[in-house]
Amino acid sequence: MKTLISLLALSVIFVGCNSKSPTATKVESDNDKIFYSMGAMQGQNLGRLELSDKELALFYKGLYDASKGKELEVNVSEYLPKIQTMFRERMEKAAGQQKELGTKYVEDFLKKEGAKKTESGLAYLITEEGKGRIPKETDTVEVHYHGTLIDGTVFDSSRERGKTATFPLNRVIPGWTEGLQLLKEGGKATLVIPPELAYKESGVPPKIPGNATLVFEVELIKIADKDASGNDGHAHGGNSADMKKKLEAAMKKAKANAQKTKETAKKKTTQE
Repeated sequence: MKTLISLLALSVIFVGCNSKSPTATKVESDNDKIFYSMGAMQGQNLGRLELSDKELALFYKGLYDASKGKELEVNVSEYLPKIQTMFRERMEKAAGQQKELGTKYVEDFLKKEGAKKTESGLAYLITEEGKGRIPKETDTVEVHYHGTLIDGTVFDSSRERGKTATFPLNRVIPGWTEGLQLLKEGGKATLVIPPELAYKESGVPPKIPGNATLVFEVELIKIADKDASGNDGHAHGGNSADMKKKLEAAMKKAKANAQKTKETAKKKTTQE
């Protein structure tokens, strides 16, 4: 509900300066493109509600009237509970549809030669066997990946960025933690991750809807080597937490010593 109210409040900023249909407004100047982009960002969130053309037109009318100080045709506070109910029902409906589509996708995926499913529900297909080490949950790995929804929409891709990603396996979604441990260094696979092993009912709006099944093409390039101190060279994991605690303790001790020195000096000056 907070998300919806924030969306409604933010969207007031994007109302046009005239009452003609917003779709008839031409995007011409750079300033036009700024506001169009801002509206598009909010529209991605509104897309989760699957508004009809009439509903979207009424939404715009409410924005326009309120932002222009016109007399409102509805007692807004009276309808807040109904807004909450509508928002919840549509989110639940969309999540249910995502769940059904994801289940069907996994069933079809498992018909491919070599495709398997783990006990947790992760579906996978090894597309290229690696020859190196197999990572543990506590390891940090360097990978390339291409992530899509089941309809092929790309939501994240190191391939498209042209740069590999490095992260500890125990700091990512469960489907990744489990899936990467099925590969050896140099190996490649397709991972089909159900929502229970990804972002569950909440999703990651606006890119990943609630209950979305995710598809990843992954390549395990290598397992990051650890140095003699046990630090893997990245600012994360238990080692970095220990270092932080030690640093905080050292700073606290230094501060106490400085205060003690100051008090000693003050006492000595008084005695003199």
